[in-house]
Amino acid sequence: MSVDKIISHLHSYPPRYGPEWGSGGIFGLKYYKKMLYYTLAFEAEAHFIRDYDEQIYNFRMLGKGPASGGDTYNAVEVVDDFLYFGGWAHAPAIFRNGKINFKNKYSHVHEYNIEDDSLRLLWKDSIHHRTKWAGEVSDIIYDPYEDRLLIPRQDGHKNLGVYAIDRETGEEKMLTDVSALKGDILHDSVFFTSGDNFNKGVQNVLSFDLIEKRWEKFHVKDLPSLDGENILVNSVGDVASLYNRFFIFTRGGILIGNPVSGENFKAARLFDFFTFQSPMRSKVLHINGGALVAYNAHHDAIYRVKSVEDKIKYTLTNAIVAPTLLVYVTPPMVKIVGTFGARITSLETVGDKIVLGTNTSPNLGSEDALPYDAGHRGFSILDINTLQNSPPPVTISIPLELISLVIQKTKHHNFGGIPLEGYKNPKLIIYASKTNKLGVFEYDLSLPLNDSYPEKFTIISGKNVIDLSSFSGLVSFSLRNIDLNGKIKIVLE
Repeated sequence: MSVDKIISHLHSYPPRYGPEWGSGGIFGLKYYKKMLYYTLAFEAEAHFIRDYDEQIYNFRMLGKGPASGGDTYNAVEVVDDFLYFGGWAHAPAIFRNGKINFKNKYSHVHEYNIEDDSLRLLWKDSIHHRTKWAGEVSDIIYDPYEDRLLIPRQDGHKNLGVYAIDRETGEEKMLTDVSALKGDILHDSVFFTSGDNFNKGVQNVLSFDLIEKRWEKFHVKDLPSLDGENILVNSVGDVASLYNRFFIFTRGGILIGNPVSGENFKAARLFDFFTFQSPMRSKVLHINGGALVAYNAHHDAIYRVKSVEDKIKYTLTNAIVAPTLLVYVTPPMVKIVGTFGARITSLETVGDKIVLGTNTSPNLGSEDALPYDAGHRGFSILDINTLQNSPPPVTISIPLELISLVIQKTKHHNFGGIPLEGYKNPKLIIYASKTNKLGVFEYDLSLPLNDSYPEKFTIISGKNVIDLSSFSGLVSFSLRNIDLNGKIKIVLE
């Protein structure tokens, strides 16, 4: 009964005051000891729901109101009777002449005592600069060996790296000044992703031995995927420790490996359409021994075009060619289990339900500030049996002009990474204005990852229908020649 009461508290949030760039979302969903927590951004509201009431904290321990922000990376952890939530917030928010002033932007970690229903600010940091900010808290990992919190920090200008926070005193200790975004414990180490996430993607994986206190760095820059070509800007969404390996879910794919035990990282293409379809600003949910992850259709974007470079970024970040796709990863299988609108920002299990935080609008760039959050945020409730149901019908529609633009600018030809699991009549339709060469690469997520199996098809001018029912697992594609007219449709049914 308490689960039903908790879910009854959930409702939608239309645009409200919260100065920032575009839209935030519902982050950090965590159900623990009959209590559900989440942060609503950009209003900077932390919500704590029990069956009998809902409490809201507005980050006044950081500074005066009205605050904005809160969290946009799902930084949350639980230890014993404590819930730790982190991120960033403006307290108070300063919005003038269409711009954000970052003087009052703080990175933070708060501690909520579930047993006695008390809250305290454990740690905060700010550089009090008008246009720059201290590294945001993008994840929280509990170190059970030293009984402390590890926080990676990459999004920011100063105080980047991995820090340890004492759970009693809040005292900080920098463990490395190499910036990091997401992390998870794997055996006796913690693995972290590192790189220029928005411009270049993940470039290195850091490993911190919890026992020996030793760091190692493993290069994954320009790692080729199983179809022979690297993923264009493999920006990190979230990570997971699964099957004695470190899984990195990125824009356009998944990286899997454990070099500490001798298995180097390999990459598999997944939902790579040369757009910003990505698990960024979302969360991996461990469920039934596998991983549930959303590849969002519209999580970050350029709104106003001010240069030629902006025009290209605008085209790629605002091209919506597929819905947000919720996938269940249980190697060697990848299965689509749901289709949704622009964004899923957080996921959690509550009893026999899966709760999703949703949003209609993306996070925007620094020149697109607003005095309010631009999105309609809300919740979607799924039955846990959804994972075992037949996959939903999906249509993906990609203009050939977009593919040709990327071929011209980057020399990347490979795209796709479509899970065929459960579909009886999948097909690829190409409306072409000229002849071309199509490559189809077949692979799966059997571990360790293996190479793909390629096939070639001749494309003629006009309508071409490629039956994909003879393929299994995942398939990616390549087109050799530029064609500025026409369209590719991938129909899964």
